[in-house]
Amino acid sequence: MIKNYVFGVFAAASLCLSTSSAFAIGPAGMAAPSKLRPLNIVAQKPTLAPFAFVKFCVANASDCADAHGDASVSLTSGLMRQLRQVNAQVNRSIEPQYDNDGDDEWQADVAAGDCEDFALTKRRRLIELGWSPNALRMAIAYTPNNNGHAVLVVSTSKGDLVLDNRSNSIRNWRDTDLRWVMIQSSVNPLYWNQI
Repeated sequence: MIKNYVFGVFAAASLCLSTSSAFAIGPAGMAAPSKLRPLNIVAQKPTLAPFAFVKFCVANASDCADAHGDASVSLTSGLMRQLRQVNAQVNRSIEPQYDNDGDDEWQADVAAGDCEDFALTKRRRLIELGWSPNALRMAIAYTPNNNGHAVLVVSTSKGDLVLDNRSNSIRNWRDTDLRWVMIQSSVNPLYWNQI
């Protein structure tokens, strides 16, 4: 009898534990994982910066200088409008052109370039408009097609927003289709962290 009771309690506990995780998220069950992800990217342990970024910094020291400024911007409707304008203008102004294999070169203010060139140009334009450099971070991710991709992440009071050359829409990092790999530090642009 006790054996059956213990087995019954164990079975009931197992059933509760196996179903509780689905109900813990809400009525949609596991269909809503992004609601649990934070609005801001959580940087993990330090990692090496992409080599092409290091070369970019050697040639463009002012873009990689240790800047002092807020790590997050208090987002207003006017600043959001500025973000949208810069994102759309840069997306229109640069002709998409991939680097040759093994010859990855990061540049800003170019007529033709690939994803990191778009992101660096957007960062430079926003800094010229008075945005804090510490709130503007380069990030590396993978697209759904498993292609390496670089974007600009803007840390704001409304979360980390992504400026991507694949779209004029600006989205929170957790609402993109990207698998995140690494991001620049908000303390020093030469340092990078895993995501």
